[in-house]
Amino acid sequence: MGPVNWIAVIVAALVAGGLACAWFGPVFGRAKTRKVAAGRLIGRGRPASIVAVSAVLLLLTAAMLGHMFARVGADTLAAKPWLYFMMSGGLALAFVIPALWISFAQLRVPTRVALIDAGYWLAAYLAMGLVFFLLG
Repeated sequence: MGPVNWIAVIVAALVAGGLACAWFGPVFGRAKTRKVAAGRLIGRGRPASIVAVSAVLLLLTAAMLGHMFARVGADTLAAKPWLYFMMSGGLALAFVIPALWISFAQLRVPTRVALIDAGYWLAAYLAMGLVFFLLG
């Protein structure tokens, strides 16, 4: 196992966070509330705490990706650079998005909202893979 690229971990978390700001802000235009279930709205309370929790969790996610890439090794990743995207995108498609959809099915979240959120997680994981590719 090689060393974890901690600079790439921090940059990947920042990129994923920046993508979230754009994705859930101007790109899909959801303001302060979003319809989650029939007749129920969830408001965005305390933006500072949401940002703090999101930052910590994105940092954890990026650290785990960094650890995964370190386990694969720099030589293998140099020979097979597509692994950055296959592994990061594969995690989103095989674990994160299905878990999200299972939770959303229980909450009766509209399909449109579920697709927007799933799209974000796939884009975020691929963006983090790109950061590790560029800084690896």
